[in-house]
Amino acid sequence: EVQLVESGGGLVQPGGSLTLACQASGFTFSTWPMSWVRQAPGKAIEWVCDIDSGGRRTVYADSVKGRFAISRDNAKNTLSLQLNNLQADDTGMYYCAKGYYTPQSTTGQGTQVTVSS
Repeated sequence: EVQLVESGGGLVQPGGSLTLACQASGFTFSTWPMSWVRQAPGKAIEWVCDIDSGGRRTVYADSVKGRFAISRDNAKNTLSLQLNNLQADDTGMYYCAKGYYTPQSTTGQGTQVTVSS
């Protein structure tokens, strides 16, 4: 059974930083690309970024480019997302997804990021 467990969210002030983690199990993590998506209250899911299976290619949404960094450790089956210079618009539930994200992708339960002063 595929399981994705996100952690690391929290309350942070504007300009602050957080590191999110996603622990994967139940599939061969090292052979799958992975994605992060987020959902703000009352809004649709927004793709944030993705990374190829080897961690060599990363792609970011324009809204987070230069502020967020996705990475992975295939030896530990973990996916990470470094969030820097957080802004109020970054508030939302963050989910990791198996593969390049589609609405049918498997995701975890999410971790809440709240940016507020």
